[in-house]
Amino acid sequence: MASALGWGALAASSLVLGALLGLARRWPDAAVGLVLAFGAGALISAVSFDLAQEGVEAGGAAAVGIGLALGALTYYLADRALPEGDAGPALTLGAFLDGIPEQLVLGIGLATGEGVSVGLLTAIFVSNLPEAIGSATDMRAAGRGAPQVARLWIAVAVICTLATVGGFAIADSASGDVKSAIDGFAAGALLVMLIDSMIPEAVAKAGRIAGLVTVLGFAVAAGLSGIS
Repeated sequence: MASALGWGALAASSLVLGALLGLARRWPDAAVGLVLAFGAGALISAVSFDLAQEGVEAGGAAAVGIGLALGALTYYLADRALPEGDAGPALTLGAFLDGIPEQLVLGIGLATGEGVSVGLLTAIFVSNLPEAIGSATDMRAAGRGAPQVARLWIAVAVICTLATVGGFAIADSASGDVKSAIDGFAAGALLVMLIDSMIPEAVAKAGRIAGLVTVLGFAVAAGLSGIS
């Protein structure tokens, strides 16, 4: 259990680090856009290799498909309740809905003796940092106070850390289908967030070069996913 807490905290700490970087200085729109584009590429890689593929291998395509639908609908409905025209909360919601199932899977892997993949942990950092930087920057620009934004991201990180512990605790009763559905849920929430919020925000702020930087983010994260 202690190992799950430690690894979960390490993985989630990138959310707090990214938020603090976003609050430390005023980032030019172009820089925020490039960071978001890189993060979008990393997240597309995570959906492809760390979530969808592993989910299918764990329990089958049907369970992943159910998780995808639930994750997509959950993000869509929750995002509709947020204020329009402010990408910051949407990115936070995406990090939250992705982080919980992702770290549940991390905890399950620790409990079942699969160990911790250095590549997975590094990929989490690569994808979490841009989400947190972009969200914190946008929320600060919208007039929210730095302490309020910092507290929000600390809360998200704490909940994600506890999700790792929860995954460790339920590992014995979690079937392959359950793990597949969890992977699918994270993938579905991420895909809707990417299309609705992260990629449009990246293009709006960085321009057409955002596409090239997205490919770079995908390539880096895909390479890291192969590290064991």
